[in-house]
Amino acid sequence: MTDRRYRVVLASASPGRLATLRRAGVEPEVIVSQVDEDAVTAPTPTGLVTTLATLKCRDVAERLTGDRPAVVIGGDSMLEIDGEVVGKPGTAEAAIQRWKAIRGRTGTLHSGLCVRLLDRCGEPAREASGVASTVIHFAEPSDAEIEAYVATGEPLNVAGGFTIDGLGAPFIRGVEGDPHNVVGLSLPLLRDLLAGLGVAWPDLWTSRA
Repeated sequence: MTDRRYRVVLASASPGRLATLRRAGVEPEVIVSQVDEDAVTAPTPTGLVTTLATLKCRDVAERLTGDRPAVVIGGDSMLEIDGEVVGKPGTAEAAIQRWKAIRGRTGTLHSGLCVRLLDRCGEPAREASGVASTVIHFAEPSDAEIEAYVATGEPLNVAGGFTIDGLGAPFIRGVEGDPHNVVGLSLPLLRDLLAGLGVAWPDLWTSRA
């Protein structure tokens, strides 16, 4: 195993974000932020996900120690339908009602990203943030299908109460935009943010000799 240039840290507990990075050749450390998400507000859905992503990224970055250059990645996602922000259902009852409300409709999944580059301990950090939005067309699962899906537990703790890379995939008719964004991490946006900080995407790869 050869060392990559940067220590990569994912400031998120999301298994979807972790899996997305791993499939793209990046094996990050996972350090979950301590941000109280319920206490954060913003005037728009895109502003909210960007603010939360930034707060999570900064919280973890400020707790890192060591002299190795590091890239810290924070993210947050929310579904918007008819101007209403839809977060994680949390309970089976809420997930069932959520799916009955969104089936057959179209929504937009907003994912905010924040990247903080720590060149060396003691040097000023550099930061970039942005948001990616993907339009989602939901299928029309029956009540029985919805109840069976919710019973798996998968939709309870994901933004909007659905997945595109798991058991919920058959209930999504199509997407317009970056499909990775629906999982919670837009790889093209992440690459652009890194480039703006002078970091080449291949520098994050976990390579083998």
